[in-house]
Amino acid sequence: MAEVHCFTSATFAYLDRARVLGGTLRRHHPHWTFWLCLPDEEPPGFAFDPGREPFDHVVRPADLGIPDVSAWIFGHDVVELCTAVKGAMLHRLLENGAGKVVYLDPDVALFADLRPVEALLERHAVVLTPHLLHAETTVQGVLDNEIGALKHGIYNLGFLAVANTGEGRRFARWWRDRLLAHCMDDVPAGLFTDQRWCDHAPALFDGVHVLRDPGYNVASWNVAHRPVEIGPDGVIRAAGRPLRFFHFTKLGAVGRTMLERNAGDRLAVFELVKWYEAALARHAAAGVPKGWWAYGTYADGTPIPRAHRRAYRAQPELRRRFPDPFAAGPGAFVDHAAQGSDA
Repeated sequence: MAEVHCFTSATFAYLDRARVLGGTLRRHHPHWTFWLCLPDEEPPGFAFDPGREPFDHVVRPADLGIPDVSAWIFGHDVVELCTAVKGAMLHRLLENGAGKVVYLDPDVALFADLRPVEALLERHAVVLTPHLLHAETTVQGVLDNEIGALKHGIYNLGFLAVANTGEGRRFARWWRDRLLAHCMDDVPAGLFTDQRWCDHAPALFDGVHVLRDPGYNVASWNVAHRPVEIGPDGVIRAAGRPLRFFHFTKLGAVGRTMLERNAGDRLAVFELVKWYEAALARHAAAGVPKGWWAYGTYADGTPIPRAHRRAYRAQPELRRRFPDPFAAGPGAFVDHAAQGSDA
């Protein structure tokens, strides 16, 4: 079996989640190599010691061969950046000889092994999981989930697996290039960060497998059709299949509302949530301010408006005039943008 490399992408604000993912991954796959792609910089006074973390390696955007990386970073908000690096990271791992690569979002936890995914990558180049496996039967379900998937992507890119084959590498190059140039949260324009691009994958590439096992990528949007149960044997199942991993996305008010709407009175789901919240508390990153992201402000601490990022990204002349967009003070891009000047 080829060596498996797994990676996630997270800022320091999500370090607790990445640690929980790492712990569950180690439990089920101690021999996989686990990478953190870290599109962030340490908060002042926070000592980040990778040797004390569950990651084998930590990679920053500057390590991914991205031209004009600081300017490229500036053109993204935090969600866009955390997803935009995924293509370059996948391509890097395959180019460096990884036999199989699995991506998992930081807010995922494993409850069983992913050996079936390893086996699938012996026969397929790419493995994707759809948001939905069943047609919705209520108006609310259609609005929330079927139309939601049409807006945000048929496949949930909280999971992706790619084999180091000719077709797998061709997919990785294509996805890297699209995300470097077009990873934006702009649903009206047909883009939702990295995700909508993979709607094309089954048409553009051979060997794309759609994994329809209900035990993979269980989340608030599909749990209504994947009832979670904890058996007397201790095995957690979703729709009768072993629960491989649960995607604890947006556990704040929105995510909890969706879980309550879709899970109903199935208490096992909320037992998982209770366990996950306790695990996050145990792995909290003391010293990381709430909502920290190093690239969220100009050099003087002023928050960067989304409109500034969009203008800088869209206008090559601005990138030529202001090679360091994070700088502050007279003559800096922030001063130009605040005046509403044309390039």
